[in-house]
Amino acid sequence: MPGRIILFLILLLITRAGFSQDISKADTVIIGGDTLVMQGDSLIFTTEAPPVYWKNGGNFNLSLQQVSLSNWAAGGASSFALNTGVQLFANYKKENIIWDTKLSVNYGINRQTGRAYPTRKSNDNFNFSSKYGRQLSEKVYLSTQIDARTQLLEGYRYFRPSGAERESRNRISDFLSPGYVQSSTGLNYQTTFENDGKFSTILSPFTGRFTIVMDDSLSRAGAFGVVPGEKVRPEAGVSMGTTADFQLMENIRWKTDLNLFSNYEKLGNMVVNFNSVISLKVNKYISTRIETILIYDESVFIEQDDGSSSRAIQLQNLINFGIGLDF
Repeated sequence: MPGRIILFLILLLITRAGFSQDISKADTVIIGGDTLVMQGDSLIFTTEAPPVYWKNGGNFNLSLQQVSLSNWAAGGASSFALNTGVQLFANYKKENIIWDTKLSVNYGINRQTGRAYPTRKSNDNFNFSSKYGRQLSEKVYLSTQIDARTQLLEGYRYFRPSGAERESRNRISDFLSPGYVQSSTGLNYQTTFENDGKFSTILSPFTGRFTIVMDDSLSRAGAFGVVPGEKVRPEAGVSMGTTADFQLMENIRWKTDLNLFSNYEKLGNMVVNFNSVISLKVNKYISTRIETILIYDESVFIEQDDGSSSRAIQLQNLINFGIGLDF
């Protein structure tokens, strides 16, 4: 009861003070964390919004294609294709601390009747990165970043042996075969733009890179540059990682990241990982995605059609039209 009397007296004093001033001016007082505002004869209760340190969200996309043929004079084969993916992010910023984390998982298959292995994988990647930094100046941070890349399911190379009527296949990859884990510490330049655009680049002279081959048969063969029989190949070197997110036009957004690594033992020879996604949004639920992945690693030898193996640029390009949901 005494508390109510005190609150009433305070409100009464505010009201009297308000009448003695211009009605366009407002008086405020904070009681118990709530702000009381007197605007003329009106009493307004407002609560200060708590600060928001976390920002998170993501995107889900799904595209399907089906072709069904029966007694089709022009020839061809029935087919079905599926591509799906999910991208998640969680970003933290408080005072001079930032922590940005993102995860991207994509998978796709293609099924075509009349071939030895009708269902084949067309897309499969798992990418995770997390970066923690302390601000040194307005746009420069001392940051530590970890990246992990692999695939989810087995991968095969399909070929037709000489004289054979049907195709054969060789297993050339699997989950964590290969897997790549890279940890780097260095200076990070980061800036933001309108429409939540962001540019960041981190240069690290202290980078550890680990190539993982958990599959026994691939490990024994020395696949992906590991010593035959070993599961992990450690490397030390220098790296540069750049990410960009730009709103090119009202309904067009471009996200890209580039990672370069050079081993101290062969300084100048670069491992290149480049990813680019252009999203063209038709409406809230329909979008077109143009995805490009480019990889070059001199430790990886690609088997050619003539049976030989050589270093080569790995390139994947996907154009998906289908469901795209932001959350």
